[in-house]
Amino acid sequence: MSSFLSKLFERLTGTQLRPPGALVEERFKAACIKCGRCVQVCPYQSINLASPMDGTLAGTPVIDPLKMPCYLCMKCPPVCPTPALHGKVKKEEVKMGMAKVIEKTCLGFNGIVCRVCYGACPLKGKAVDLNDELQPVIYKDHCVGCGVCLYVCPTETKSIDLESYME
Repeated sequence: MSSFLSKLFERLTGTQLRPPGALVEERFKAACIKCGRCVQVCPYQSINLASPMDGTLAGTPVIDPLKMPCYLCMKCPPVCPTPALHGKVKKEEVKMGMAKVIEKTCLGFNGIVCRVCYGACPLKGKAVDLNDELQPVIYKDHCVGCGVCLYVCPTETKSIDLESYME
């Protein structure tokens, strides 16, 4: 496969997230003016503008959690000059996606103590906790889908499935 086609396939099959406080996708795309202020203010360089290879997403802010997740610093919503990012959203109220543990490959479910996702979660103890057997448990009511658990997961094939709320 050519380099261009492999990069295109990677973009089309990879998980992309919107920054914290984003409106539902259609309303977000209508409101975002592609100014890049959220990209400029992000201290982790988590937010990038989608490339022309991303089709209708081009120029809009996206987060690739496998490259750099969102650490929920919440600096981007207040700088958005439009309603695309809700400026007063709290990090516990963000809805970027939903994570799920893949027990078949997760070290904690295969006899190896691993607390990596728990230790890295910005909402530790609320979104990700450990059960009595030290296995990670993701609580749907509190997971905001920031992608940190996916990013830090040490297994070769990631043991976290992250569903983006971008449609």
